[in-house]
Amino acid sequence: QVNVVESGGGSVQSGGSLRLSCVASGFDFSAFIMSWYRLAPGKEREWVGGIKSGRLKVNESVADRFTISKDDEKNTLYLQMNSLKPEDTALYVCRARTASDDYWGQGTQVTVSS
Repeated sequence: QVNVVESGGGSVQSGGSLRLSCVASGFDFSAFIMSWYRLAPGKEREWVGGIKSGRLKVNESVADRFTISKDDEKNTLYLQMNSLKPEDTALYVCRARTASDDYWGQGTQVTVSS
C-alpha cells in the first residue's frame, strides 16, 4: 500500500522555525521525484522544493530561509523552515511521482502569526 504522510506542521510566531517530514512507504523512495508544495487560500499551488535534475533544490523565493534534505534509509524528505513569515501560512503537501505514478499526501498545516 502506498502512503505519503507529512508531519511537523503547527502554529508558530513570525521568526520561528519548523521542520516538516514526509515519510513514504509502499514504493521505491529513491526512484521517485519527491517534492514539497504549499497551498494557501486565494493563491496558486506553489512548488517549495524537492528533487530537480537529480539535485535537492528549493524555490528561490524561500531559498534564504528554507532548506530541503532527504534520508533514503528512512524514506523521508524533510523541509527545514526558518525565519517563518505570516505569508508562509499554508498547507504543505508532499508529492511523489514518476512518469507513470503520482502520489500526494494529505498535507500538514503551517500557520505563522505576526
